Amino acid sequence: MAPSPSTTSNLSRESVSEIYRRPLMELVFQAAQVHREHHAPNSIQCSTLLSIKTGSCAEDCSYCSQSARNDSSLEPERLMDKEAVIAAAQSAKAKGSDRFCMGAAWRSIKDNADFDCVLEMVSSVKDLGLETCLTAGMLEPHQADKLRDAGLDYYNHNLDTSPEFYDQVVTTRTYEDRLETLAAVRVAGIKVCCGGILGMGESEEDRIGLIHELARQSPPPESVPINALVPIPGTPLAENPPLPWDQMVRAVATARILMPQSCIRLSAGRAAMTEEGQALCFLAGANSVFMGDKLLTTSNATETEDAALFRKLGVEPLNEPAPQGVSV
Repeated sequence: MAPSPSTTSNLSRESVSEIYRRPLMELVFQAAQVHREHHAPNSIQCSTLLSIKTGSCAEDCSYCSQSARNDSSLEPERLMDKEAVIAAAQSAKAKGSDRFCMGAAWRSIKDNADFDCVLEMVSSVKDLGLETCLTAGMLEPHQADKLRDAGLDYYNHNLDTSPEFYDQVVTTRTYEDRLETLAAVRVAGIKVCCGGILGMGESEEDRIGLIHELARQSPPPESVPINALVPIPGTPLAENPPLPWDQMVRAVATARILMPQSCIRLSAGRAAMTEEGQALCFLAGANSVFMGDKLLTTSNATETEDAALFRKLGVEPLNEPAPQGVSV
């Protein structure tokens, strides 16, 4: 049985560890059962992620090409024009996405003309009939209210890792800063998209700690992206070894058991996974992916690869792609 939200708020890390470290096949079997109790097993929620403002971020996140402190050779770009963002959203919808996510490389949202433009983008994308998601760093309660009024459905703000390992990855904002942003989003009535990154040099105990922190939020995040590190030249984590495939499966399965109603997204790093590894993650409860060959600044599985994999597995996007030559 999956725990209820009222019990996960008092969840112990020891109980999360017990689930995470079960024999893998037993863990996947239980997660698959929980998944089928709460979700259509052959449906995949598809999102598209667009970098609407790229690079020159003041944060020092060790994994990120967009940090001004990392020598990744990324060329910074100013905030995109609203019309270009709308066109990208229309294309994403035609290809089968039902959620459009916009990412701005800011440490925090400022009350300025750029934020006003982002509010217009959110409203325009919402008018297309897409769910809207934004990630733009820390925000204040009044800014969350403005985003809600503009039609924002989800705000993404990841915890990244466990509280104990966090300062090995980021030093320019605290874990508490992240939790305060999530609280402001929740109070505003916006759904929370919050997950983390595996493979940054953390221990298995840290992976358990991340899932513990996510699951004991009240309520748990409606959307939980689970990322595998994509090592980027010029960043401090550029030489990190690949994440063992079973750790991604364990994270997905444990998240599904503890957050049965959440959308668990197999996110960054999916392009490096085998089809078999992805299939096991879907069986274990992952029911969301990012579509398109780029995630902000890193590579992603191509649309052709995804379509072929979905056919093999017998799964379908919630939003069927439009026939070729048909505009939406």
